[in-house]
Amino acid sequence: QVQLVESGGGLVQAGGSLRLSCTASGGTFSSYGMGWFRQAPGKEREFVAAISRSGANTYYADSVNDRFTISRDNTKNTAYLQMSSLKPEDTAVYYCAARNRAGITTTTSYDYWGQGTQVTVSS
Repeated sequence: QVQLVESGGGLVQAGGSLRLSCTASGGTFSSYGMGWFRQAPGKEREFVAAISRSGANTYYADSVNDRFTISRDNTKNTAYLQMSSLKPEDTAVYYCAARNRAGITTTTSYDYWGQGTQVTVSS
């Protein structure tokens, strides 16, 4: 059983930056692909970014491409989401998730989820 804990959320002005962290325990971190999703009030949870088990491959939603960067450090059992040029529409609860099967953008492909961290971007 893998446990995931996100941190790093908060309130930031538009144009600012935040770095989210997701620390895993209870499993072999390097055997899981990792993803970040977000959910705004009244909306469905949506894919943000994903990274392969080794970190060699990354994937982004069009809405965050060139602004967000996903990375991981398998020695620290941690995945990161560096968010820059933040916009008010990036406001959401951000979740990290772990998967060991195909389907990087779909929530049903991920077996383990964190509790989420709130990101609020003021205009």
